[in-house]
Amino acid sequence: MSAWNTRATIMSSTAANITWSSAPSTGVLVDGMEVRFRQIAGQVADELSFEVIEMEVMPDHAHMLLEVDPQLGIHKAVKRIKGRTSHDLRQEFPWLKTCIPALWTNSYFVSTVGGAPLPIVKQYIENQKSV
Repeated sequence: MSAWNTRATIMSSTAANITWSSAPSTGVLVDGMEVRFRQIAGQVADELSFEVIEMEVMPDHAHMLLEVDPQLGIHKAVKRIKGRTSHDLRQEFPWLKTCIPALWTNSYFVSTVGGAPLPIVKQYIENQKSV
C-alpha cells in the first residue's frame, strides 16, 4: 500500500471502510465460504486494479478496507465484489440457493478514511472477530 496512487493525470489516496450484510443476517458465511470469499474478492481486485488493504469475513457480514482509483469508483468495486461472490458462492455451495433468495442485502456502509490513520482502521477491521 502506498500513500498515493498515480495514474495518468490523477494522484489520489482514496481508502474506504466498507461493510455489508448477508441477506438473512443469520450467519450463512460458514463452512469454507470465508476462504473462498477472500479468494474471489482478491480476483475482483486484481481484475479491476484496486487494492484490498484489509478484510474480515464474519458469518453474517463482511468488512473491507479498499484503496480504489477514483475513476473506478467505490460503488463499482463493491458492486462487483458483491455480485461475483454471490454468484460464485451460490454455485459452489448449492445449499445457499435453497435457503436464501440472495446472498447479500442491496445496501452497504461506506466511510472514507481520510481523517483516520490507515493503520488504525486496518487494526479495527482485523479485530472484528474478537469483538
